[in-house]
Amino acid sequence: MPHRSAALPSVAKQRFRQASWFVLTLLSASLLVKLVPWQTSTKDASRLAAIGEVCIVAPPTPYDPASGLGLHAPRAVPLDARCPVCGMYPARSRDWAAQVIFTNGDAQFFDSPLTLFIYLQDVGHYSIGRRASDITASYVSDSNDSSVTKGQWIKASEAIYVSGSTAMGPMRAGNLPAFSNKAAALAFVAQRGGEIISAKEISPQLLQSLNGARHTQTHAHAG
Repeated sequence: MPHRSAALPSVAKQRFRQASWFVLTLLSASLLVKLVPWQTSTKDASRLAAIGEVCIVAPPTPYDPASGLGLHAPRAVPLDARCPVCGMYPARSRDWAAQVIFTNGDAQFFDSPLTLFIYLQDVGHYSIGRRASDITASYVSDSNDSSVTKGQWIKASEAIYVSGSTAMGPMRAGNLPAFSNKAAALAFVAQRGGEIISAKEISPQLLQSLNGARHTQTHAHAG
């Protein structure tokens, strides 16, 4: 009898721990569904919560027919839009902002060309239910300080980029300033260093290197 009595508390504790874990899992799944109801089903949320991968996903901005813009034209960055890669507000770093337009006119905004290209590597990871084939256009901001074109939208595939310069992006780390023409990019390199590359030369290895540097600066930027 003493042995049985001693075992009861242990069994009760085990059952309490199991029940607590179950409740926490359900709460995590419920929270995820509330945060991203536009993209995540209950089934997906439960799966992510079960493996401990609960993420806040930035929703695409729907096309506004009243804007007067073409369905696939670049548009102004909304103040409340968030970058789906890093969670920052691109409107706060407008000189670096980028965007993609989906075939239905929805737009996703980014704080920099770096996060745009990271996104394009795995669209479905950052926007559940979306695919790279759903994107019809992508744009980056002109970084030419000495021209009226500064901040204007350039097709990401046609822009000239500078890698390895001293220019710090929104996260205060290396980035990929973009230019509409080679002469402006060369002038920037002469002043800030780095080398000129095309969109096709932006490799996964380069993105990984720049993204790693960006993460090491996150806390300093937040402060």
